[in-house]
Parts: sequence; structure tokens; C-alpha cells
Amino acid sequence: QVQLVESGGGLVQAGGSLRLSCAASGLRFSNNAMGWFRQAPGKEREFVASISQSGLWKYYADSVKGRSTNSKDNAKNTAYLQMSSLKPEDTAVYYCAAGPGPDRDAPRYSYWGQGTQVTVSS
Repeated sequence: QVQLVESGGGLVQAGGSLRLSCAASGLRFSNNAMGWFRQAPGKEREFVASISQSGLWKYYADSVKGRSTNSKDNAKNTAYLQMSSLKPEDTAVYYCAAGPGPDRDAPRYSYWGQGTQVTVSS
């Protein structure tokens, strides 16, 4: 069975940084693009970042561009989202997803993790 498990979330102060991890199993990780999405209380799920199968192409939402980096280590079957200069509006549950391409649209991803909470205090 395919499983994606996010970790690394927690409580941080505004201006701080955090590194989220997504450990994958049950799929050919090197053949999958990875996406990161987030959902805040009372808000819709939104795109954060994505990366192509090989890691050569990366995309970011305007809200996190310049202060976020996403990557994937095919040897470790793990994707990462590094976020810096965190803001209270970054507070949300963060989800990783796997699919054929680094799309900004959530329905195009095949598999999803359960999420990890990120809380940024002011």
C-alpha cells in the first residue's frame, strides 16, 4: 500500500524556520513528482510548492516564493519543504502529495499524506 507520512511540524515564532519531511513507501518514488499543500482553519486547501520527478523543476505559490525551498531525495524516498521567515499566516496543516507531474491543482495528485501541523506565533 502507498503511504506518505509528513513530519517536522510544530510551533515556531514569526521569523523562524522549519523543515518538513514527507517519507514515502509503496510507490516508485523516483517516478513521482511531489506537491505540498496547506489548509488553515476555515480556509480552503491551497498550493504551496511542487517538484518534478527528477527534481529539476520547482514551483512555488506567490505567498511563499523567496522564502521556501522544496526538494526530494530519491535515494531516501523523502521529500522536503524548507520554510524560512515564517509568518502567522503560514499557520496551517501541511500535506504532501505524489503524482505524475508537479501540478498546482490538487486533484491531479494520486496519493496524499495525513498532514502535519505548523503553527506560527506572532
